[in-house]
Amino acid sequence: MRKTFIIFFATFYVMPLHAMSVINDTQIEKHLYKLITPVAVAANVPENRLKIHIVNDDTFNAFVTGGQDVFINTGLLTRIKNPNALQSVVAHELGHMIGGHMAQMSARIESEIKRTLMIQALGIGLMVAGGNPSLGAGVLAGAGGIAQQSMLSFSRDEERIADELAVDLLVRANINPNGLITVFEQMQDMSGAMESKISKTKTNHPLTSERLKNTRNKIKTIKHSGKYKNYSDSEYELIRAKLIGYLYNERQILDRYPYRDKSVPATYARAIGAMRGGALDDARTATRDLITRDEKNPYYYELLGDIEYQFGHYDDSVRAYEHALKLEPNAPQIQTALALVLSERKKNDDVTRGISLCKSALLSQPAPLTYWVLAKLYDDGREYWALAEFYNMNGDEKKAKKFASRAQQKLSPNTPEYIKSGDILEQ
Repeated sequence: MRKTFIIFFATFYVMPLHAMSVINDTQIEKHLYKLITPVAVAANVPENRLKIHIVNDDTFNAFVTGGQDVFINTGLLTRIKNPNALQSVVAHELGHMIGGHMAQMSARIESEIKRTLMIQALGIGLMVAGGNPSLGAGVLAGAGGIAQQSMLSFSRDEERIADELAVDLLVRANINPNGLITVFEQMQDMSGAMESKISKTKTNHPLTSERLKNTRNKIKTIKHSGKYKNYSDSEYELIRAKLIGYLYNERQILDRYPYRDKSVPATYARAIGAMRGGALDDARTATRDLITRDEKNPYYYELLGDIEYQFGHYDDSVRAYEHALKLEPNAPQIQTALALVLSERKKNDDVTRGISLCKSALLSQPAPLTYWVLAKLYDDGREYWALAEFYNMNGDEKKAKKFASRAQQKLSPNTPEYIKSGDILEQ
């Protein structure tokens, strides 16, 4: 059970970020960057400034902060029908950014709060002045509703603008804007019956039927050759299968990918699910089948490394991870997983090599788990610094400072780890 927990932790790490759980996975992240970068560049976000976060949340949602950080919920990824539709969702969110809606919303909220407080002050004043108490109470009760209606109207207008800007962005990025129609059709299937019972003045988005109509009319006005760039459905289906394999229970996986489905995504999801459930022989058989279908996919070898580790076959696990890194050298999660196995095997130069792998992974993508593995590898005082970094990234300030203090007691003041521990203590 310990190995099962550790390897799940290593290959599909879920990291807390400001009350959100953010998933780190090289395969999924690389594909999402491939899909989203063209849209972001069209929105004038520099390619090297874009940061994608996979949020472990089952709601059908995505959002953008500051125009450079794109947050995509797993609930959206597992449900959205194709890569073009996903690009359209992100284009809509970036439409809010280039429309300046976030800054305007912030100013509007501030304005409405002030307005509400003024109305409430008037209500209090009437009561204090000896006027009709029921009149004052009525003003107080209505104040929030007035502000809410104003904000909802403002939000609906911004959503309409963001939809139009999304179409423009997609065309600018040479991506078919009909993906946005796919999204709205899917949303209508999911909530159409419920929407029919909602007043359009009581929601912060226009009704989906209205958005669908507006988008179709907008696309009709676009002048384009019609030869848009195509993005791989099969690769997108593979990352969806990986998410489902890791996040869904066995019954849900088999509902989505029954045994009669022999496709690559279905086999991938079931192999991951079998590994998580402890059916290691089934997981290994399915993974070897995937490798025979595509010997150049590094992530199948990554999965094989996970499975062999759980068997306790350290040498086989190391070979599988090494092959994965040969095919995909810049894969911080696989580097960390290999370092973890080396930290337990401890043959010859395993410790030195594990430390080197962790340092390489941290240069590419700092992650709490990498610091945790590094703490397992060090035994000269630096393990306390690594644990301080681990807890610091996880938001546990008390433990971070405790281990940073321990590190400074053990390390020489001129070492980088001593100085970094001091940075944690001074936060």
